[in-house]
Amino acid sequence: MNYPIGVQDFETLRKGGFVYVDKTDLIYKLTRGHIYFLGRPRRFGKSLLVSTLKYYFQGRKDLFEGLKIAELENEWQQYPVLHFDFNRVSQPKALQEYIREQLDEWEQEYPFNARFESLALRFDWLLRAAHKKTGKQVVVLIDEYDKPLLDLLETGNPDDEKQLQQNRDFLKDFFSVFKAADEHLRFVLLTGITKFSQVSMFSGFNQPDDISYSSRYDTLLGITEEELHTVFAESIEELADNQGITMEQAKAWLKDRYDGYHFSDRLIDIYNPFSILNAFANNSLDSYWFSSGTPSLLMRLLANTNEDVMRYTGQYFDKQTFIDYKAGAATPLPIIFQSGYLTIKAVDRRFNTYLLDFPNQEVREGLATLLTSNYVQPREDTKSWVVKVVQALEAADLNLVRRLFTSFLADTPYSMRPKKDQKDRELYFHYTFYLLMRLISCYTVYTEKQLSEGRADCIIETPQYVYIFEFKLDGTAAEALQQIHSRGYARSYDTDPRQKFLVGASFSSQTGTVEEWQVEDEATSSSGATEH
Repeated sequence: MNYPIGVQDFETLRKGGFVYVDKTDLIYKLTRGHIYFLGRPRRFGKSLLVSTLKYYFQGRKDLFEGLKIAELENEWQQYPVLHFDFNRVSQPKALQEYIREQLDEWEQEYPFNARFESLALRFDWLLRAAHKKTGKQVVVLIDEYDKPLLDLLETGNPDDEKQLQQNRDFLKDFFSVFKAADEHLRFVLLTGITKFSQVSMFSGFNQPDDISYSSRYDTLLGITEEELHTVFAESIEELADNQGITMEQAKAWLKDRYDGYHFSDRLIDIYNPFSILNAFANNSLDSYWFSSGTPSLLMRLLANTNEDVMRYTGQYFDKQTFIDYKAGAATPLPIIFQSGYLTIKAVDRRFNTYLLDFPNQEVREGLATLLTSNYVQPREDTKSWVVKVVQALEAADLNLVRRLFTSFLADTPYSMRPKKDQKDRELYFHYTFYLLMRLISCYTVYTEKQLSEGRADCIIETPQYVYIFEFKLDGTAAEALQQIHSRGYARSYDTDPRQKFLVGASFSSQTGTVEEWQVEDEATSSSGATEH
C-alpha cells in the first residue's frame, strides 16, 4: 500500500496511487455552505483538505472519479479560486510580502484598472474583477492563517511582540474585505489551530461558521475506527505479522497509542492520521506525531506561565474554558487543547462540563518526557530510566525503585531546584514526582487521587500489584506512611485481589533527592525501611 506521508496536494495523491480515506461526502456537504473556520492540530490533514476543495471548485471531475462526491455532484462548475498557504510564510515578517506576491500573480489573470498601495484594497478589487471576468463568485481558501501569529507568540522578544501586533492588525484589515464583498464570494474556508478572537481579527467581517467542534464535521479530518479497520485492514495484518502478534492485539495497540481524539460531544474516536500512516509505512508503533516537530509554542507557553499544566488532565471544565480562543501564557489551556495535547474524554451533561485528558499514549509519553527534560533537566536518559522503573515495579522490587528515583533526582542540576521558600520547594518536588510518574504510562497511574478521606499523592496499578505512595518534603518516611493509614488510602482496594504495597518517602530540599523510604506489604503485614 502506498502511504501519502507528507503529500498535501490532492492531485499528486490521486495520480500517485496513494491510499485515500474517502471523506468527499462530507466535503460536498461542506461546500453547500458559505464561510467557515476549521481548527485542528498540526499534521491532521488541513492542507490536504484545502487542496481537495481547490480542485473541486476548479471543476476537476477527473480527480474525483470513484469517490463518494462523484455520485453527489452533477454540475462540476468551475470557479475562480484564490488559495493562500500561510505555511509558506517561513518568517513572520514576510507575511505582507507573501500576500503581495500572491496578489501580483492573480492580478495578471484577473486585471483591473486601478492601483492601490493598500493590500486590502487590492484584494477587494481582485475579488470583484475575478467575479466580473468569470461570471462566477470567488472561492477563497486560507490554510494555516494563524501561523504568522503563533510563530511570534510568547517568545519573550520585544521585537517579536511588536511584529505580532503588526501582523494582527494587518490580518484584521486584510480580512475585513470579506464583509463588503459578500456578493462576490461563493465559499471561504480558513484553517488554523486557534481563532484569535480576543484580538478581534474576525470582527472585521461576517463571522464564519466555526465548525472546529461541530458534530456535523467531527470526522472530516483524521481516521475513524471504522475507516481504520476497513481501509487499512491489509496494513493492520502486515503490522501484526511484523510484530508477531494477532490482528486483535495490533488493533488494540493502535487504539491505545494513536486513537482518542474527540472533536464534538458525540465523542467519536479519531485516530491521528500522521501517526497511523507512519506506523503502517514503518511497521512500527513509534512516536511520530509528537516527534515530527518540536512543539516550540507549547514550550514557550509553559516557560511563561505559572500554571501546573499537567493538572489539567483528568479534570472537568466548562466548555468555554478550553474552547475560548485566548492564546497566551495567562490562559494556556485553550491553546494546549486546540493544539492536540489534550482532548475531550467525557461529557457530564448535567452540568455541561467536559473531562479533559491526553488523547493517547503517544501524546501522554511525549508530553511527559518533554516537560521532564525541560523542567528537571536530568543528565540521565529519561527513556532508559523509565524502562528500569517499569521492570522494577513488575518485579515488586521497591528497593530498586528507590535507588532509581534517588539517582535520577541526584542528577538534577542544583540550579534547577527552587530555593526561595518552603512552598516553592514543595511545589517543585511534587511536580517533579508527578512528571516522573506520568512517564510510567504503560500502567494506570493516579496522582493526587481523590479518596474518601483525602488525596493520595500517587497510586500505580499493575496487573499484579497496587502501589500507594505518599511523599513528604523535609519530613519523615514514617509520617508519610502513617498518613496512608490514618486517611485510609488503601481501603478502596480492600476487595482487590492484587498485592498491595504502601510506600512512605521523604525528600530533602538540601540534597534534592530521596532521604527516607519505608515500604509496607499489606499481604504479609510486614514493613521495613531502607537505609536512612
